[in-house]
Amino acid sequence: MRKTYLFLLFAVLSFPLAAQVPADEVTDNIVPNPGFERFSSNPIGWFYKGEHFTKVMKYWSSPTGASPDVFGPKVRVPASWAEKDFGKETPHNGGAMVGITVYGCVDGKPHCREYVQAQLAEPLVVGQDYYVEMWVNQLPRSLDVNNLGFHFSPTKVDITTDELLPLPPQVRSEEIVEVAKGRWQRVSGTFTAEAEAEYLLIGNFFDDDHTRVAGMDDEHLKYAYYYLDDVLVKKIPPILPVPVKPDDLTKIELEEGKIVRLKHLYFEFDKYELHPRSYVELRKLVSLMKANPSMVIQVNGHTDNKGADNYNMYLSRKRAKAVVYYLNEQGIPRERTLYKGFGHTQPIASNDTSEGRQLNRRVEFLIVRQ
Repeated sequence: MRKTYLFLLFAVLSFPLAAQVPADEVTDNIVPNPGFERFSSNPIGWFYKGEHFTKVMKYWSSPTGASPDVFGPKVRVPASWAEKDFGKETPHNGGAMVGITVYGCVDGKPHCREYVQAQLAEPLVVGQDYYVEMWVNQLPRSLDVNNLGFHFSPTKVDITTDELLPLPPQVRSEEIVEVAKGRWQRVSGTFTAEAEAEYLLIGNFFDDDHTRVAGMDDEHLKYAYYYLDDVLVKKIPPILPVPVKPDDLTKIELEEGKIVRLKHLYFEFDKYELHPRSYVELRKLVSLMKANPSMVIQVNGHTDNKGADNYNMYLSRKRAKAVVYYLNEQGIPRERTLYKGFGHTQPIASNDTSEGRQLNRRVEFLIVRQ
């Protein structure tokens, strides 16, 4: 992807600059849960591992072992951190926000680089121009730094250590971001996609030596900590057509008895709720069924062999049912949509490897009648 050619900073009440992209010239936000308002489970307590954040924040994850922090009505900040004023700022919108450490490795700060990651609701289109923004605030005694950035990745980043991610940001704050107390500031820019990225990561992708810093005095902490809220990624017109690949669902040959895997179907871990990214594939299936009004399908859910047999059967059935429910909501009659769960009884690869288990966790449909 080409380097960003626009970077903007705005205070909440500042006047927009001429370079700002007008709101009516961008399309829908493709970031799910952009304001961090939705939770997979109650955010009670404090996080010390990345996996804790991942389990709580819906559609977001920590790509490393370091843990971003969630702030909301049900979150109790430990006294040792509350005395440093963690969580005293209010969100930009709604009732929740997240916080990440972005500087302080040279002074020994644990988890001195924290990141948040989200799978986009649709992949980036090569050659398409995009506008991105987020609103940021600071811990009152935080250092001020630059390099707050956005990186778009074709694959999910998932490492267990808390190290720096030296990834090239498509958009970053070249100037130091210093937020007035009680205010929120916008970090934004535009870029042209050069790859079909699926994931967005936010954080500082540069080491301390290559990050500009201000506030190095006795009144400040030895690290930089920023709150994040209201993340936005949108296309900028003209909107380019999405290329259709040879194995696209819309290009399959229909025949009774054929089994077709839904390749881009995603669920939350150990759950049956569809991830927003799934709707791109499911809309294609809806179009296919509307174009073939006599076609009847059976949606089949499958799991790997982790977990109890009964639970795997239950989960696979519920995931298949979730797909059928979506089809019915889009106007496909119930009598044309059957569903069944098979658990781990029909593997297509070895369950001895993570790659094989990933292949076995799938949803397919059988063409019962053309």
